[in-house]
Amino acid sequence: QVELVESGGGLVQAGGSLRLSCAASGTIFSSNFMAWFRQAPGKQRDLVASISSSGNTYYANSVKGRFTISRDNAKNTVYLQMNILKPEDTAVYYCYSDRSGLRYWGQGTQVTVSS
Repeated sequence: QVELVESGGGLVQAGGSLRLSCAASGTIFSSNFMAWFRQAPGKQRDLVASISSSGNTYYANSVKGRFTISRDNAKNTVYLQMNILKPEDTAVYYCYSDRSGLRYWGQGTQVTVSS
């Protein structure tokens, strides 16, 4: 059973920083495609950033230059460093894992950015 557990969310002022973590268990983490999505109230869930098993990264235009995704295969953990946060970054952030079409989601962690 694959489990993804996010942590690190919270309330921060605009311009501040947060680091989200997603710890994976029950999977060969190093082989997994990992990503962070976010969903604001009343909106669809959107891809924020992703990192492949080989370390290739992708960022949505809205976060490029402010967010950094990384992974530590020894700790089975993927991170999302979020800097220069804006009120429009407020959302529930979800960790996502995909290996050979087997897809899993974390339970989500709330990020709230006050103006």
